Amino acid sequence: MNRIVDLRSDTITQPTPAMRQAMATAVVGDDVFGDDPTVQELEARVAEVLGKEAALFVPSGTMANQLAVRVHTQPGDEILVEAQAHLYYYEAGAPAALSGVTCRCLNGTRGLFTAADLEAALRPADVHFPPTRLVCLENTHNRGGGKIWPLPQVAEVAGAARQHDLRLHLDGARLWNASVASGVAEREYAALFDTVAVCFSKGLGAPVGSALAGPLELMQRARRFRKQFGGGMRQVGILAAGAWHALEHHRARLAEDHRHAQRLALALAELPGVELDPATVETNIVRFQVRRQPAAAVAEELRAQGIWLLATGPDTLRAVTNLDVSADDLEWAIGGFRRVLHA
Repeated sequence: MNRIVDLRSDTITQPTPAMRQAMATAVVGDDVFGDDPTVQELEARVAEVLGKEAALFVPSGTMANQLAVRVHTQPGDEILVEAQAHLYYYEAGAPAALSGVTCRCLNGTRGLFTAADLEAALRPADVHFPPTRLVCLENTHNRGGGKIWPLPQVAEVAGAARQHDLRLHLDGARLWNASVASGVAEREYAALFDTVAVCFSKGLGAPVGSALAGPLELMQRARRFRKQFGGGMRQVGILAAGAWHALEHHRARLAEDHRHAQRLALALAELPGVELDPATVETNIVRFQVRRQPAAAVAEELRAQGIWLLATGPDTLRAVTNLDVSADDLEWAIGGFRRVLHA
């Protein structure tokens, strides 16, 4: 079999043998009836890690984000998001479809905006305007190239939101990466938000699952909306066990993915026709521009060499280091990048 190094995303990872064993031996029950002990243990652990009162296990990060939108808003409301945010850009118009709210987009820098940006977007109370209810941040920011929100900047934005009685939600699908890279504990980030979504199936390597955390009353409300959205699950402790194993055993090793991303960025920056500042690579996502031919064509040539990655724009490619890419895999892939991009 030809060798393949898959850098399309950190969602492509396979469960490790130890994770499969944990899943195979999980004690399960009917989670809709509240009878699954493994789910209950996972939810309690997530709430503890994030410093929140309660948590809710859900199938996906999109559902976690959309449950947050639903519990914080009413139809006809408006939410503030950065223009490249996953919640707006990659979730199939769900805020409008599922919660009846509109998104007002702020133009950030690599996914980050300021308290002043937020203030400038607010409008006076007027029957012509939708009420603004919720501010959403994403950390790390996917389309920002894995950019980390500095804690002081988060605090400034949160402070401005609180002054206007706005709720705050954090899309923390890769909050684990932000915490490992910055040294700021997840609960320190989470303390500034009403609700936080986290994902187990990205860098942590579980096959399925995310969680939403926040006050108990909100999580009880979210549980009803989870059922309404089609996310009520039965003997789901099998999946929760994989998420539990990932949470307990794979967080610290994210630093390895970050080192691999930096190694890849340094190598790519030396190649002709590539535009990339390695200093912008803070976690496990490497976004770079190619100027000699369309990004999609470059991605096809690389795939033929066994290197899989995504074209995310006409001239932009994204590579994501992950649990299934070893140091040896990375060096082999760098050789393939050199062959293709030099040619």
